[in-house]
Amino acid sequence: MLVKRRVSIGLAVVLVLAVVGVIIWGRGDGTASDVATVRGVIGSEKQAFFTDQRVVDAFARHGLKVEVDTAGSRQIATTVDLGKYAFAFPSSSPAAQKIQRDRKVTTVYTPFQSPMAVASFEPVVALLRANGVVHKGAGDYDVLDIAKYLDLAKAGTRWDQLPGNTAYPARKNVLVTTTDPRESNSAAMYLSIVSFVANGNAVVSAPDQEAKVLPSVAKLFLDQGYTQNSTEGPFEDYLSAGMGKTPLALIYESQFVDRVVRGDGSIRPDMRMLYTAPTVYSKHTLVPLTGDGDKVGQLLTTDPELGRLAATFGFRTTDPKLFAEVAAPAHVPADLVDAVEPPSFETLERLLDAVGKQY
Repeated sequence: MLVKRRVSIGLAVVLVLAVVGVIIWGRGDGTASDVATVRGVIGSEKQAFFTDQRVVDAFARHGLKVEVDTAGSRQIATTVDLGKYAFAFPSSSPAAQKIQRDRKVTTVYTPFQSPMAVASFEPVVALLRANGVVHKGAGDYDVLDIAKYLDLAKAGTRWDQLPGNTAYPARKNVLVTTTDPRESNSAAMYLSIVSFVANGNAVVSAPDQEAKVLPSVAKLFLDQGYTQNSTEGPFEDYLSAGMGKTPLALIYESQFVDRVVRGDGSIRPDMRMLYTAPTVYSKHTLVPLTGDGDKVGQLLTTDPELGRLAATFGFRTTDPKLFAEVAAPAHVPADLVDAVEPPSFETLERLLDAVGKQY
């Protein structure tokens, strides 16, 4: 009986210690019962960031488990049921402004952003430079002159009609490959850029200006034929199919920088990134819809670990020095002076709808 009693006491002690251990383990390290699940809806280009295990662990250390669904920025602002989410995180400031206004939210966060760019190849860049369409920017980076590019597109100029072209004599029009303007934020940002130039270097802000620029900007999309609905599509074509299929691909700077920082060999020596002149920053703006959603916005904006991780995905963070350090292998400019703002959400929507109706 004495032996049995001692065994029972011993088992009881072990069980108590186990329970205490579980309680202690579950406190303060963001790995057990103290973790709150927070759901958000985001632009698809941020999905890889949110699902990265390092990011998951960083949020967990702050007591959060962040789960995300993806949707286009236009859809997030107009058709997605935001009632089931703690935050909305579109990829453009116009969409965020509409959500903020509709939901009467006073505070938003812009933890990172990315300028629009064009992925190309050295032979194509040299050809366009020889024809005055590409030149060096203030920071010794290559820029695509949108005004001169629009002149070529308006005239329906083919690659094989460019003087001195022995590098890329393709019998197709000189056009930047974009995504579908009816579905993709990057195409909306591209529309912001080309409409600004077509409107005499002014942001389109009135119906008469919309009517003025529509024919020329719609042609830039319609003449491409089939377009994909996510920026990953043309960028993957650029990486895998090469110059023959995609000599000029509209991308987010973050996509190119991400691949360079990875060092996985997908960016080959002849690949080049051009900045458009002017460009538009795709401002990833988080709109908190609950207290936990607000905490996500605060952490993304202020936490050094999350900021560094965002930079490794190519995003320009609130700390320019951090981005410069992480993105150093990509040799990107610290600042882009020739940047303009997109039109208001309502103006951009009308332009996109007008282009969409012509498909």
